[in-house]
Amino acid sequence: MIQCVLGMKRYILGPVLFLLIAAAFFVGKERVLGVSTGAPPYGEPEGEVPTGPLAWLRDWSRPDVPPTAGIQVGHYKNEEFPEELAKLRGNSGAAAAGVAEWEVNLAIAEQMKVILEKEGVVVDIIPATVPPGYWADAFVAVHADGSLDGSKSGYKFAGPWRDLTGDSDRLVELLSQEYEKATDLKFDPNITRNMRGYYAFSFWRYRHAVHPMTTAVIAETGFLTNASDRRLLTSSPEIPARAMTNAILQYLEEEGLLPS
Repeated sequence: MIQCVLGMKRYILGPVLFLLIAAAFFVGKERVLGVSTGAPPYGEPEGEVPTGPLAWLRDWSRPDVPPTAGIQVGHYKNEEFPEELAKLRGNSGAAAAGVAEWEVNLAIAEQMKVILEKEGVVVDIIPATVPPGYWADAFVAVHADGSLDGSKSGYKFAGPWRDLTGDSDRLVELLSQEYEKATDLKFDPNITRNMRGYYAFSFWRYRHAVHPMTTAVIAETGFLTNASDRRLLTSSPEIPARAMTNAILQYLEEEGLLPS
């Protein structure tokens, strides 16, 4: 009887031990590769987004300034996050083949700034920490994606769960059109909670978030863990930059902020 019980324990413990080792391997592998979904974790779920009116916005009107755009460099200067976002300091984003996500994001953002400024748009390049209550006509958080599956490829854009401007979906539409046309990448339909609930959209929870009347979008420009996507993002950052600036300029023109 005792031998039978011991045999059953060995029979059960064997698969359990295998599963624990496999899990540890994949967690370790993910840490080594620096793989993440691009957008920082802890995205706000839709159910936590306030739906009631915001009285303090009732009399808000757009400032009398030139057209403005904020281009956020995802994961750039993460170590400078304020205390309210301290849990994000260790999230360095995706990485592959010796390339860190923030480097790719910064190269694209700098190209976007040059193009937009030539068209008369005032541009702020913003690190991971958003200035409290930051406002712009358009805000794009530039990220790159990552996966343990190196075959995964594509781009995606998403606006916040709650968009008080009513324009984020239109900017997403323009970005998607221009991006696929310029890059030949396909749309990745895996829009995550971390994207829609991105911390920079959560003005009701964090001081360091965009103003609720900022038309905001988060971009996943491709998978760093896919060799073809990575080649595009690292060798030709001007291509994704031009695609996204074309969309921003179309949006600003539709809003009557640029001459047609």
